[in-house]
Amino acid sequence: MKKIRETVSYYRQQLKHWYIVALLLVGYDIVAVNMAYFFALWFRFDCRASMIPGNYFSAYLKFIPIYSICCVLVFWMLRLYQSIWRFASYSEMLRIIVATAITSVIHIVGITVLFSRMPVSYYLVGMGIQFLFILGVRFSYRFILLERSRREGEETYTSRVMLIGAGAAGQMILRDSMKSKETNVKICCIIDDNPNKWNRYIEGVPIVGGREEILLNVEKYHIDKIFLAIPSASAEEKRDILNICKETGCELKNLPGLYQFVTGEISIKAMKDVAVEDLLGRDPIQVNMEEIFQYIRGKTILVTGGGGSIGSELCRQIAGHEPRQLIIFDIYENNAYDIEQELKEKYPYLNLKVLIGSVRDSRRIQQVFETYQPEIVYHAAAHKHVPLMEVSPCEAIKNNVIGTYKTAYAAMLNGCQRFVLISTDKAVNPTNIMGASKRLCEMVIQSFDKAIKEGTVDQLPNLFTHKEEKLVKIQTLRMNAGKENSIRTEFVAVRFGNVLGSNGSVIPLFKKQIQKGGPVTVTHPDIIRYFMTIPEAVSLVLQAGTYAKGGEIFVLDMGVPVKIDTLARNLIKLSGYKPDVDIKVTYTGLRPGEKLYEEKLMAEEGMRKTPNKLIHIGNPIPFDQEQFLLQLNDLMQAAYENRGDIRRIVEQIVSTYHPAINGSEKKGKIYQELYKEIAVTKAE
Repeated sequence: MKKIRETVSYYRQQLKHWYIVALLLVGYDIVAVNMAYFFALWFRFDCRASMIPGNYFSAYLKFIPIYSICCVLVFWMLRLYQSIWRFASYSEMLRIIVATAITSVIHIVGITVLFSRMPVSYYLVGMGIQFLFILGVRFSYRFILLERSRREGEETYTSRVMLIGAGAAGQMILRDSMKSKETNVKICCIIDDNPNKWNRYIEGVPIVGGREEILLNVEKYHIDKIFLAIPSASAEEKRDILNICKETGCELKNLPGLYQFVTGEISIKAMKDVAVEDLLGRDPIQVNMEEIFQYIRGKTILVTGGGGSIGSELCRQIAGHEPRQLIIFDIYENNAYDIEQELKEKYPYLNLKVLIGSVRDSRRIQQVFETYQPEIVYHAAAHKHVPLMEVSPCEAIKNNVIGTYKTAYAAMLNGCQRFVLISTDKAVNPTNIMGASKRLCEMVIQSFDKAIKEGTVDQLPNLFTHKEEKLVKIQTLRMNAGKENSIRTEFVAVRFGNVLGSNGSVIPLFKKQIQKGGPVTVTHPDIIRYFMTIPEAVSLVLQAGTYAKGGEIFVLDMGVPVKIDTLARNLIKLSGYKPDVDIKVTYTGLRPGEKLYEEKLMAEEGMRKTPNKLIHIGNPIPFDQEQFLLQLNDLMQAAYENRGDIRRIVEQIVSTYHPAINGSEKKGKIYQELYKEIAVTKAE
């Protein structure tokens, strides 16, 4: 009961306050509308009351009571006493205009008909003054509250912000900061490279100059945050600006892109932390999504390793292109479950099947192909961690090489149209077993492609640890029936560099180390890598699927490689710290199998163009297919026996694999040559 009484008392107080405000406004309006027309009469006769003719003044006085009642009734009907004026906006102003128009007509007709015709200027000036009086008192209340909030806010702002970009996006960010208390930021100055905007103002905020003025004005205005609001800027332009900003020690925020601008989602909340990939300065790869859509639409697609970082992104993009059925195949049920739930929520009508199993299990992989008959396979299942594979080399061979062979064999046997292998730049002149295993995977799919084109499919061995008679019987029946000529599976590989944000990426490791206060560990001060984002990598894979004719190795032009040391130091700066001052950078030495550089292609492979200028095709290095298949059988036996000389066997098969390449002298020479090539390329 006590709570009920308190509630009733509260609403009584609120009601009383509302009535008081309304009554005060009624009293003000009565005075205001009558004073408006008195001033109109006064102005008409040179601002001298003694000069006002008696008949005019008499008519005015007689009409005052009638007009006051009419105004109050009109204002009440138009809800001018029920509005919350602290939130007054265009709607309230429009109602005041309508109220003024109606009451002015009443005044003109009423005083003319009932008492006397007045001067024309009296009607017009009176109407104008009345409008100003009625509008002014209501909106001045809102203005006073806003000004008070602004002054109070000056003392409570937690962040002083520099805004980069005085375009449409920048103006929207600026207005959002002014009207939203939740943002709790004050934009102190604006940077823009357009000289025509310098020394001018937007909403009272000065545009202080171009990017060369960033450092000076950060100090002048005591800036602690920088907002980059140029969604149309190229990746290279953003990189150049951010490279200046990261030297300030300020927290950096970036507007993601044009999409938010087009959809009207530009606000301070839409600003994202600047990621280290924003400093790479490479425009994202552009692919023909319509071409990909036409290729994928209506097909049954299998993604092995579909729960991994690359595999899951493949599933996301494929799911949005209307496949007939999407099959996710993964050994790790937690990842598979996560991507399953995500896709079910986003694409409720997607025909999705999630299967658990290993590509090393020939019976299981054959069962999947027989049951679902996929037309396209994206083979992303693999062990990818270089140091761990150096410790367990036989597992790299079992999972990567033999797993790829078994999956490719099942695809070919069951009439799959296209098989796309996810490869890596570590397959080029590999110095580690993981890279060598991926090169072997490329050789496997090249062998399958060659066997299909030459009609020698029957020479492909059954590399099955489970000598399943059913598999052998299926193969024998098909070959005896002369159906090998109908096998048209196209096998291709897609090779790219390190993927930012993927499982095992160096960026998450650096972030964890920074959060702990350091040190950030880099293996070598001169180590370099090519980088791309997960969506870029997946777009490339999908595009390669549309270009494939069989046997190709597709390669992304990833631009200039990046020093890992530079990447680490930039990440420290983006986190608001100073390298080697707040966060130490330490060098731990190259890990087993790791090399200073990565190459996209072996020199002897050469390059061919595709319709996409950022995607190239490497001409396959010729090798003895028959000998390779025999060696592959021996390699499988050695892997399953967990033999210690597995590297020696791999080295005999992959001529470019040199596990002893860790010699610093040889590596240093290659590194120097690589940077010479980069310098020449940039100069051109």
